[in-house]
Formats: sequence, C-alpha cells, structure tokens
Amino acid sequence: MTADTLAFVLEREAGSPGIVELIGKEAGHIRERLHAHGAVLLRGFGIGGVDGFAEVVRALSGEPLKYTERSSPRSTIKGNVYTSTDYPQDEEIFLHTENSYQSSWPRLLYFHCVQEPETLGATPLADIREIHRLIDPAVRAEFERRGWMVVRNFHDGFGVDWRQVFNTEDRAEVEANCRAKDLEFEWTADGGLRTRGVRRAVHLHPDTGEQVWFNHIALFHHTTLAAEVQEGLLELFSEEDLPSNTYYGDGGSIPAEVMDHLRACYRAASTRFDWRHDDVLVVDNMLAAHGREPFTGPRRIAVAMAEPYAPAGEPK
Repeated sequence: MTADTLAFVLEREAGSPGIVELIGKEAGHIRERLHAHGAVLLRGFGIGGVDGFAEVVRALSGEPLKYTERSSPRSTIKGNVYTSTDYPQDEEIFLHTENSYQSSWPRLLYFHCVQEPETLGATPLADIREIHRLIDPAVRAEFERRGWMVVRNFHDGFGVDWRQVFNTEDRAEVEANCRAKDLEFEWTADGGLRTRGVRRAVHLHPDTGEQVWFNHIALFHHTTLAAEVQEGLLELFSEEDLPSNTYYGDGGSIPAEVMDHLRACYRAASTRFDWRHDDVLVVDNMLAAHGREPFTGPRRIAVAMAEPYAPAGEPK
C-alpha cells in the first residue's frame, strides 16, 4: 500500500501461482487486507478474459450476483459479469457505495481491467470510515435522527426503464418486489413508476463493527450532477419528477450547504491509481466508496458483485 492509494497491492512475483490458486492459499490474508484497507488490487496476473475473471470471483466469494434494482445502464458481458456503468466518458461518476439505496446489497465488488484508458479513467476510492469521521457531527446526527429518502422516477422513453430495473414487464411482480424491499411505489399517468425508500445513512460494518457512511445521498442528489446536466433535467422535469433525488427521511429537503459539505468530505478522503491491463480490484463495499474519472481512449472495465448482505440485525 502506498500513501496515495487506498487499495493494498498484491503483485504477482516470478514463479508464484496463478491468481485462482493464490486466492485458494491466501483467502484469509486477502480478507484481512480488505478489512484493513477497504480494497485489494491484484496485479500482474494473467486473468484469462471474462471466464477467468468469473473464476476469480468464485474463488473468493462464490457465484457472482445478478444486477437487480439497477440505477445505471450496464451491458451484460457474460453471465453475471457486466460492463462498468455505460456513461459518457467525458463525465465523472461521483464516489458512491454500490446499491446502498436498497434494502440489501453486495458485500464485495470486483473490477477487471480489460483495456486501459489512454488518459485518466481511474476508479477512485474513498474510505467511508474516514468520510464518517470527516462529516460534521451535527450533520451526521441529523441524518441518523431523520434517515434519508431516495426517490426514483422511471419515465417511459427516458433513462433506465422500470422493466430493466426490475427485470420484468409484469406490474404485479414489480409491486411485490417493491413491498419486499421496503419501497413505496406509485404508477404515474405517463406509464412510468415512482418509488420511495427510507434508509439509514450510517451502518455498522458486519465484520469490524465500525460505523460507516453507507448511503447514496450524495450520488443521487440532483446537485451532484454537472451544472449543465442539472439544468437540462430541470427543464424537462419538476424536482419531484427527476429520475433520482434524495431527501431527509421525512421528505424534507437537504440544504445546499449540507450537500456541499458531504461532497467535500468524499473528495477529501479520495485516492486513486492508474489501471493496468488485467488488474483485478476487490472492494469491500461497506468500507470503500468508488467512482470513475473522465477518460480518453477505449477504457473497458468488467464488473461483478458478490456476497449479498441484508442488515436485518443491525441496530436502528
């Protein structure tokens, strides 16, 4: 680990075993490094394409998970291995924790560098224990008292369709899925769907017991978008009809200065590294947030998720 990266780097040495064999021998050590650093970068190994990447996931975590209740467009590469978010390459994806707007989420995330970008294109990381520490205690206390709400609007013909999100065209199945995941729902007049979910902002890491800032408050708030994107969306939709937005758990608006503070804390905790071909990055989703820099060139990162977790026993 270097001072400017969050991930613990495990680089192949001459004569060392292949990556799957190494994981079989060093799984306990890799888990320890994940708990300490939040992420482990496996570098210098021949991965063997998408099939080899899936075997890496299985070696440490078992079968990769299907991407459900999705919030961003991804393409399936093969099985449950996906492209990273299909998003314009000149725009940033702000730091976030995967699926933290849901009632359950993957514990581990896997990223595989199939093709390096020409410039930038890093997957920055931020320790969400450190973010929790950096946030003003009064701001944290307000979210712990009120919770946070995510509102999502799925408009026919715009953005990610509800049929893609819930992997079905059956409205009754969507409604049952929403009830199971503690989501309020309503079908809108234009044939779309609105959902609301109230979640906790601060969680306990299930292995270390540490408090972590685990939520989608910053990423989903409309003010985190680039100014021109915000303006374009607000020309098309009222604030309540935006594709996604966040509020306090009672529906109250989050003040602009609070959102500015939260984003500043993410950035203060952020670190980066440059991708190399065949890198595999393993991220503890409840210890490290991830994002994406803008980039040039044909960057291609494969993604898989594993080890589902639901915090039923966690104290309110």
